[in-house]
Amino acid sequence: MSTATFLNRDEFLKHWQGHRNLTRRTIEKFPAEELFRFSLGGMRTYGEMLKEMLTVSLPGLEGMVDRDDKPFNHDISVSTKDEVLKLWDEQTEKINELYGKIKDEEFYETFNLFGQYRDQNNNNLLYFLENEIHHRAQGYVYLRALGIEPPYFWER
Repeated sequence: MSTATFLNRDEFLKHWQGHRNLTRRTIEKFPAEELFRFSLGGMRTYGEMLKEMLTVSLPGLEGMVDRDDKPFNHDISVSTKDEVLKLWDEQTEKINELYGKIKDEEFYETFNLFGQYRDQNNNNLLYFLENEIHHRAQGYVYLRALGIEPPYFWER
């Protein structure tokens, strides 16, 4: 009988950054002129969803590291695909840096993320990842509706 194993801290960061890479490739496939214009079924544009991703993961991680529970703010000034990609890349590097500042014992400490989501830091990190996966999947639907093949999800 095998025993379930979970990712260690380094494996989790590698996994998370693999997902960030896949989301970046999804952004690259998206037509620039449609990023902040195209939507389906009353959903937000993919550009608006990306603004959310850009204002959750890194700011949330900064809050965890600095013990600052300031509210989130999705209002950032990006309006082009190039601006989104530039900020995405900058945040990816910053995530690597900040993640390394979390001590092992802090993963299980409770933090009030954005002043309203009280949970253990490890669960907050999972939320960042799951939020990105959720919105990337919406981006996949948009790409398919635009007649574009999304990146293969297993190629991170």
